[in-house]
Amino acid sequence: MTPLGQNPPRVWSSYVAIGDSFTEGMSDPDPDVDDGYIGWADRLAESLSDLAQMEHLPFHYANLAVRGRLLSDVVGPQLDKALEMSPDLVSMVGGGNDLLRPSVDTNDIMDTLEQAVIRLRQNGSDVILATPVDPQEAGLLKPLRGRHAIHTANIFTIAQRHGCYVLNLWGMPALRDWRLWADDRIHLTTEGHRRVALAALATLGHATDEDDWRTPLPAGEATTRRQELRSHAAWARQHFAPWVQRRMKGQSSGDHVDPKRPELSPMRPFVDGP
Repeated sequence: MTPLGQNPPRVWSSYVAIGDSFTEGMSDPDPDVDDGYIGWADRLAESLSDLAQMEHLPFHYANLAVRGRLLSDVVGPQLDKALEMSPDLVSMVGGGNDLLRPSVDTNDIMDTLEQAVIRLRQNGSDVILATPVDPQEAGLLKPLRGRHAIHTANIFTIAQRHGCYVLNLWGMPALRDWRLWADDRIHLTTEGHRRVALAALATLGHATDEDDWRTPLPAGEATTRRQELRSHAAWARQHFAPWVQRRMKGQSSGDHVDPKRPELSPMRPFVDGP
């Protein structure tokens, strides 16, 4: 969804990304930074920087997202910091970790997001929101499809009310392919992040090769039921069990992680690893 009056598409000179591990870019390793990640937001920023350069405009980018963060942090300290920077464009993707909790209230999430959007719009920033991916084929996460669908509808409602862009991941069937997801089944691979970045660029009204990011991967080899069960068991042991243990201890994977790009700064070209 594109705000009214954005034809031709706007070129921005500053962009701040706030959110959790999805926006931090986990599972899209940065070969130039030890234990660092690139991710869709950084890749989008690189494209926006190129567009600004073509218009002889400066461009600066910050990424305040941290893995494991709940919506209260995204619209709290992260949002406050973003507002101080007064960027032209802000992507705000949060609530995914909240939706995993049994007692979540989707109405509360909507109200919290909407108030954050109001603050950003009043501050003069354009806003990108994102829907969750449809978990129809996501195994243990499939029972969450109902609340994810409600959250998706709420995102579009907020966007319509306040003139936001919507990165519609629910509408990208290609992302239902597990080959675009890392072993933890929570974070996208490099190819997944690349596709989402192009989808975001298209959402902002700029031309992309839609076949490049919309087209599903070629069919892979069929797996047997036994192979699937072994895969599920390995995932539960390596990824799900540690997550449950952290929850029981009141810990987060991002407890000791700082934002990777805490200040607005110029972009550098990315060089993807092999």
